[in-house]
Amino acid sequence: MSLLQKDRSLIAVLGDEDSVTGILLAGTGHIDSKQKPNFLVVDAKTPLPKIEEAFQEFSKRKDVAIILITQQVADQIRELVDSYNQAFPTILEIPSKDHPYDPSKDSVLKRVQRLFGEEK
Repeated sequence: MSLLQKDRSLIAVLGDEDSVTGILLAGTGHIDSKQKPNFLVVDAKTPLPKIEEAFQEFSKRKDVAIILITQQVADQIRELVDSYNQAFPTILEIPSKDHPYDPSKDSVLKRVQRLFGEEK
């Protein structure tokens, strides 16, 4: 395992309170030396710039391997999510309690379908 991969040990989370809480209860919570958490709870009052800033911050952190983002939150910053093209951290869109997963919106799935010539 390369040094770059070994250092990436965290999962960052952007989503509604229930989704983030569930993932944090699984033991993924972390606050770094600069007091920056690896999660953001998004609700109706969360300003769009704060969501965008958290996504960009998580995507630049060298200790984050995966960013889990509920599809509802991903839809709010769809342009950022769709334009992200790095291997690490990997972006995974997940369903939330109130919003089921829609594969037609998932940017990673779209890329895979394009790769295999299955996009409609």
